[in-house]
Amino acid sequence: MILDAEMVKQLRDITGAGFLDCKKALIETEGNLDKAAELLRQKGLTQALKKMARETKSGIIEAYIHHDRQVGVILELNCETDFVARTDEFKNLAKEISLQITAMSPIYISREDVPVEEIEKEKALFEAQARESGKPAQVIEKIALGKLEDYFKNICLLEQPYVKDGSKKIVDLIKDVITKTGENITLRKFVRMKVNED
Repeated sequence: MILDAEMVKQLRDITGAGFLDCKKALIETEGNLDKAAELLRQKGLTQALKKMARETKSGIIEAYIHHDRQVGVILELNCETDFVARTDEFKNLAKEISLQITAMSPIYISREDVPVEEIEKEKALFEAQARESGKPAQVIEKIALGKLEDYFKNICLLEQPYVKDGSKKIVDLIKDVITKTGENITLRKFVRMKVNED
C-alpha cells in the first residue's frame, strides 16, 4: 500500500504519535484515518498504563481564581522530569484539571482515597432506599452498587466526566498527556476554596 505523506502528517497532528508509529498504523488499517487514530490511542493507553507505575518527583503548582473571585483552586500536578513540567501539554492539563475542580467540587482524587466507613455508610443508605421502594432482595445489592458507582463519579476527581467533553473522564485526560509526553503524571493534592464555605 502506498501512503500519502499528508495522511501521515494528519494522523500525527491528531494523535501526537511519532512518524513511524503513524505510518505503521495507517498500513495496518489500510489507510483508514479514524481506525488508525483509534489503534494508536489503544496502543498509547497500554503504554500509559505501564508508565503509571513510575515515580513522579517533578511537577508544578497550578492556581486558578474564578472570574467572580468567589472560588479558587490550588493543585499539585507531578511528572517525572522538569522538562515535561515545562511543556504546554502538561501546563494545559493542570489548567483543565483546575477548571474541573472549580466547576464540579470533587472531594477526593480517587476512590482509593474515600474512607471505608463513608463507602459503607453510603452503600447502606442506597440499600435502604432500594428496600423502601419495594425492590426484590436479589436486586437490592445491584442497585446499591450502581448508585455507589454514581457516587464515586460525583466525589472522585479522576472518575468525573470532563466538563468540556462528557465522553472522557479526568483520568482519560491524564492518560492522553502521559501518552504524548512519555512520562507518568500524577495528581498529588488539591484544595478548592469558596467564599463563606467550610
